[in-house]
Amino acid sequence: MLVVLILFGILFGTSPAWAQSNEDCLMCHEDPDATGERGGSEVSIFVDPEGFSSSVHADFGCVDCHMELDGAELPHGEELEPVSCEMCHDEVAEQMAKGPHGKWARDPSSPAAACTRCHGTHDVAPIAQLKAKQHENHEEGLCVQCHKRAAREIKNSPHWEKGPDGEPAAHCVDCHHGHDVHAPIEPIAQLESCGKCHETQAQQHRQSLHGRAAVKGDPLAPACVTCHQHHTIKRSSDPESPTAVVNIPMLCGRCHQEGSEVMEKRDIKQDHILQNFSMSVHGRGLFEQGLTVTAVCTSCHTSHFILDHNHPESSINRDNVAETCMQCHGRIEQVHLKVIEGRLWEEEPHKVPSCVECHQPHKIRRRPAEARGAANKNCLKCHGDENLTMERDGQTISLFVDEESIALASHGTTACAQCHTQVNPRHKERACAPITDPVDCSICHAAEVQDYQLSTHGQLFAQGDADVPVCLTCHEHHETMAHRLPTARTFARNVPKLCGECHAAGAVASERLQSEIPDIVGSYEHSAHGKGLLESGLVVSASCVNCHSTHKVLPASDPTSSVSRENLADTCGQCHKGIEEEFRKSVHWPGNVVTTEKLPVCEDCHSSHTISRVDAQGFRFMMMDQCGHCHEDFAESFFETYHGKVTQLGSEGAAKCYDCHGTHNILAVSDPDSMLSHKNVVETCAKCHPKAHRQFAGYLSHATHHDPDKYPFMFYSFWFMTILLVTTLTFAVIHTLMWLFRLWRTRDKWGPHKEAAKTATKFYRRFTLRQRVMHGVMLLSFFTLALTGMTLKFSYMGWATVVSKLLGGYSGMGFWHRFAAVVMIALFAVHIKDVFRFKSKSGKGWFSFIFGKNSMMFNFTDIKQVWQSIMWFLGRGPRPEYGRFTYWEKFDYFAVFWGVNIIGVTGLLLWFPEFFTRFLPGQSVNVATIIHSDEALLAVGFIFTIHFFNTHFRPDKFPMDPVIFTGRVPIDELKHDKPEEYNELMELIEEDPDTWRVTGPASPQLEKFARIVGFTALTIGLSLIGLIIYAMVFGYR
Repeated sequence: MLVVLILFGILFGTSPAWAQSNEDCLMCHEDPDATGERGGSEVSIFVDPEGFSSSVHADFGCVDCHMELDGAELPHGEELEPVSCEMCHDEVAEQMAKGPHGKWARDPSSPAAACTRCHGTHDVAPIAQLKAKQHENHEEGLCVQCHKRAAREIKNSPHWEKGPDGEPAAHCVDCHHGHDVHAPIEPIAQLESCGKCHETQAQQHRQSLHGRAAVKGDPLAPACVTCHQHHTIKRSSDPESPTAVVNIPMLCGRCHQEGSEVMEKRDIKQDHILQNFSMSVHGRGLFEQGLTVTAVCTSCHTSHFILDHNHPESSINRDNVAETCMQCHGRIEQVHLKVIEGRLWEEEPHKVPSCVECHQPHKIRRRPAEARGAANKNCLKCHGDENLTMERDGQTISLFVDEESIALASHGTTACAQCHTQVNPRHKERACAPITDPVDCSICHAAEVQDYQLSTHGQLFAQGDADVPVCLTCHEHHETMAHRLPTARTFARNVPKLCGECHAAGAVASERLQSEIPDIVGSYEHSAHGKGLLESGLVVSASCVNCHSTHKVLPASDPTSSVSRENLADTCGQCHKGIEEEFRKSVHWPGNVVTTEKLPVCEDCHSSHTISRVDAQGFRFMMMDQCGHCHEDFAESFFETYHGKVTQLGSEGAAKCYDCHGTHNILAVSDPDSMLSHKNVVETCAKCHPKAHRQFAGYLSHATHHDPDKYPFMFYSFWFMTILLVTTLTFAVIHTLMWLFRLWRTRDKWGPHKEAAKTATKFYRRFTLRQRVMHGVMLLSFFTLALTGMTLKFSYMGWATVVSKLLGGYSGMGFWHRFAAVVMIALFAVHIKDVFRFKSKSGKGWFSFIFGKNSMMFNFTDIKQVWQSIMWFLGRGPRPEYGRFTYWEKFDYFAVFWGVNIIGVTGLLLWFPEFFTRFLPGQSVNVATIIHSDEALLAVGFIFTIHFFNTHFRPDKFPMDPVIFTGRVPIDELKHDKPEEYNELMELIEEDPDTWRVTGPASPQLEKFARIVGFTALTIGLSLIGLIIYAMVFGYR
């Protein structure tokens, strides 16, 4: 529109004069009798100069609207093009096109027709001026031209009533405003429109159940017109009004009667609302007696501020309902003196039941007037007699009521007639003669009885089951005590015994139930809850009713049961509120994670009747097993770690799942509050490792060496060690078998020498005492490391647990393993020192010393003898002339040298991970675990097979070569076994006949000691290697 005005200014503002001025036009059009022809009809073409000059268009020229007359000669033609107001009022035209009046604007014969109907033609006045056609004083006459029916309806409504100023209470445009004049249809839109005048009601409605439903877009939410209608609104005092007292139940019943869409599709707790109301004392007063002062829906729920009864501001909230009822019912305290102790109203109002606890909503009935005259003292005249009895089903039943006992009971202030409602004081025989029905406890305890009827007990009772408990089974007859009294059967400490009457082992319910726990009550008594209640006397400890509820006892398979998986957290949260709040935030809470798996609840980890304390022995193991039921892959990888292995060996203190992930507050690792988030993981590790740091926390706790993409270092480390182990043992086994075959075929060659050794008197001293002691120390440390290490490696096998216990348990194993490692490292250091000492004593350079003839280092002679040995094994050549150290002895030596370094370095890293990860990544601990474990397996496998063959199972040495223990070998045996070393000995004897290298036989004690040690080591080694093979074949992980 602004652009149009600017164009007008450019086109006309700079012109000296209009082509035709307004005065030129008015020369003809100011004549009241001036007429013209349009569409074959004669029409007035009169323009009131005074009306035009005071209109909003007074500053415009006629040709601004009648643009075709610009420059035209006068007088102009009869038929002019229709004027389009949209040229300037385009936004208004667009808005109007959206409304019901938009079709007028689309009339090609006159686009301005819609505008002029309300605004006029040449006399368009500002809306604020009284003479404006669209002024609110004229709108009824204006709107009624088309909306006659609506006008008739609204004239009977309060909106048409004139105020002190003579104006209606509401005008059409108060509701239908704007050029699109849409009637507000949506509930929220209606609130906006009606709330302009009815602010309080609109505000209350917004806060009500109806209003909140409307905000959420509920299509069934009622709006203003749902109850008050559109133009036919009537005051509530009008009997024809939907909101009149007599019509309120039917109005509300349109939504809240049984079978309506609201009752079928929305969670309305009450049922048969309209039917129950019509049968209540209030409903009968309204419908049968026409009492408009009786209570209807809005009397209790209010008209607009309708809230759930749990809302503290609700008119039917427990704390407010008495005030609501007192709008009609006065003197409540005096009326209820017989039912409620008078002092409670002032001193302990929280103990006073709310009105609806006795008078059920929508079902309020009149109490029978006949019972009012039956006082307790009249009843006790007969029933106070201990000898009063009656016959029932062939049995004598006592009718005695102890006045003292009943006075102390919970019902001490309750009149007999309040329970025995059939009492009739006018009965000719006696007042209690009409009693035929048992007491209906639901008269006062409706909620409890309803729960009981829904329970398993109630359903079985309805089926006629004689074994199920009823009210009097637990609450007795007239001596019912409050459950807070220690003498009551329902007192907390008495509940297990009470329930045990049916559910204890061997009792009727125990026989009928198919439970995984044979003695439910006995199991409970030994649980944390049972001990707390029965042994410690803590009445706040959970008993049967805390979990299963008091009256609505249902099986766990029932979704409404308090112990169902859906409700169990709420049930446990009654006592463990803080834990419940944590659990609701965890990944185990439904809705916090998208999964098709069954999520755990309290019972999955803590069981039901066998709950133990978290610090009880075995609890941590049980929890770990529970985690493994769902997280099998993670459990499997956990048991590959040190934590998992010592756990399998019985360590309860080692880190378990929940030490790292939390207990009830388990969160995704990506969650900043998770114990394993980047922010918290170091602190979590520090609980057990006080010196933990960021790189240490980089240890991969659930990593596996089977995934090359995710854990390449572990994958390739594992396969390197596996290939090394397999190739080494394969070559050694082939070599051993070939050697064994050749020895068996050449028995005639070595047999005489073995026989001669038995009577030999001259021996060659091959090893010094220092070397023998060092070998003994290495033997002890190696066997200690092998037993403790292999037990840990194969901790998942049953034999590992037995060996662990024999070695002092996981803690004892840890001590001996580290102690033996220190001894082995010290021995290695001593040997290195000896190497330097021997080198210095020899006077040789390092090269000649290391690669000398009798050195332990491999040389070309060894390579040649390997080939010669293979030829000999195959029968293609003679036996090689071996020297002091053969190639297999050197291999044994360097295997130890290599093993001590590799196993020692990785072992130190595993022993002190916090230190080494200061300069190594955290996953180096994972790699070190693989190398340390598999290298140790290679060492154990080689020593206890190949090395044992060399020292025990070679036919020419069987059953044992004692040289490493005695240091002696018969010279004749040396001549056959190591000819080259024998020749060197002969040369030495020629130079020094008394050389120390030649000696006599070992003492019998030393020989015996050597055999005991040797065969003990052989037994232990073979047993261990057998267990390892069994584990690798039948239990490998």
